This record gives sequence, C-alpha cells and structure tokens, in this order.
Amino acid sequence: MKKLNGTGVALVTPFKKDKSIDFNGLDKLIKYVTKNGVDYLVLLGTTAETATLKEEEKKNVIEYIQSINNKKLPLILGIGGNNTKDIIEKINSIKNLSDFYAILSVSPYYNRPSQDGVYEHFKSIISNIDANMIIYNVPKRTGSNIMPDTVLRLANDFSKIIGIKEASGNLLQSYRIIENKPKNFSVISGDDFIALPVILGGGNGVISVIAQGFPKKISKMVSLAIENKTKEAFSIFYEIVKIIDLIYKEGNPTGIKTFLSLIKICDPYVRLPLVTATYSLRQKMKDLLEKINDNN
Repeated sequence: MKKLNGTGVALVTPFKKDKSIDFNGLDKLIKYVTKNGVDYLVLLGTTAETATLKEEEKKNVIEYIQSINNKKLPLILGIGGNNTKDIIEKINSIKNLSDFYAILSVSPYYNRPSQDGVYEHFKSIISNIDANMIIYNVPKRTGSNIMPDTVLRLANDFSKIIGIKEASGNLLQSYRIIENKPKNFSVISGDDFIALPVILGGGNGVISVIAQGFPKKISKMVSLAIENKTKEAFSIFYEIVKIIDLIYKEGNPTGIKTFLSLIKICDPYVRLPLVTATYSLRQKMKDLLEKINDNN
C-alpha cells in the first residue's frame, strides 16, 4: 500500500439556511479542492460537524462524496468515539468499506482512559475490522493525550494502524514519534499552524482545515516542505497565516465556513451548539482576503 503523504482536507458539511445538508455546496467544495491539487479527502471528522449529524445524514454524505470523488482521490473516513464496541459496529456497517484508504478514529473522549486503556481501545478496534486505521490525537477536544510511547506501541504491534493525525500542538511529541516510528507509519500534522515544522522534521503532511479555502497554496506549501524547500514553503505560510489565525478565532468550523462563503463555495451556516461568525470576524477575513488577492 502506498504511504499517505501530502495534503489532506478535513471537509466541512455545508448547510442551507434551514440547517439541512447542502449537497450542491458539498459538490462545489469537492470539485474545488480536487481541481486545485490536494492529495486526499477526509470526511466526517470534527470539521464536518459529525457530532450533530444523524446516522442517516452521515450515510448520505458518505455515499455522495464517494459518488462525486469517483475514486479520484483517497478517502479517509472519520469514525470514532468513546464506546469501543459501538465504533467497531459502525465501521463494520459501512457499505463498500474497501473504498476507503483508512478509518480516522479519535482517541476516546470524556471517559479519560489510561494509556493502557487507549492502547486496548485501538487494539480492539483494529482487531475486529477489515480496514486500515489512522489514530487521531486531539487532547484539547478529548481531554486526554495519547503519549508517544502508546502511539509507538500501537504502530509496532499492528501493521494496519498506518499513521497518526497528531493535533496535540506539541512539536516535541511529534518529533519523538517520527524518530522512533516504524518505516511505513505516517505522522500527519493535525494543526495548520505547525504543519511545516512537523513535515520538515520528517512528518508526512497535514490534514488541514484551511486547505479547503486555499487548496492550491497549501498543496504547494506542503510539497515544498516535503522537498525541503524551507524558505519557499514559509513564504506561502506567512502570506496566509493571519487568515489561519482568524478561522479559529470563533471556533472550527465556524471560521472556515465563513471563509468558504466569502469565496462563494458554500454558505456559512453551522448547527447548534455552534453559531455563525460575528460580523466583525467576517469583515476582518474579507479585508485580509482582498489583500492576499491584490498581492497575487
């Protein structure tokens, strides 16, 4: 199996004003990022507001993206939670599971398991599904951190655990995994802000939120970093870093949906408990986008 490298996009789920799914917006988004050079698509992750999607809606989104993508790009499917048995059942219920390059599964939240509990959770899942898996570590959302020793233990014990989306924000943690990981295990930045240092330190790319707003720029930036063209990669990063900052100011995906509405991809609507961005944030984003466009 080819190793996962480059730019992955954590896709939003576009909504209409009545908060129903906007499949036309989803179609537009997928065509936009595919045309502009991203390497793979990540669906039903945090950015997709998966927590507020009904099971039938998730099924519809999966099937729609499979249809639009038509096997052009690898697909990573997010299925995670804090009930191990339930996750196994959900993964095994997916139609055409082999169409997905891997399952992205978040570390159990709320329960706050020990490191042994985290290990047993992922061991149980990977032992009972016929799919590859990418671990997702995002302590600010889950309330617990997957320590490097636990990641390495899983990576060495299970060849079908093929990588980690590392979003702890701790560079040294990423580097420790990179230094000691098996050859075919991918370390993927889950944070737009530190994607470059992770890649330059030996990581394999990024699962990015901003890449759906700037697919061409982020794909180019990541490619340059993989080629060790540091100065050129950072020149792109500094061009858009203020926008990256703004898309997280009022939460994700509130920010990126606001940005996507400004570039006419989809509407900015989110589902409660999230709320749409303030007028102030939208104006700041609009002003910055105009400056970026003027400079290109």
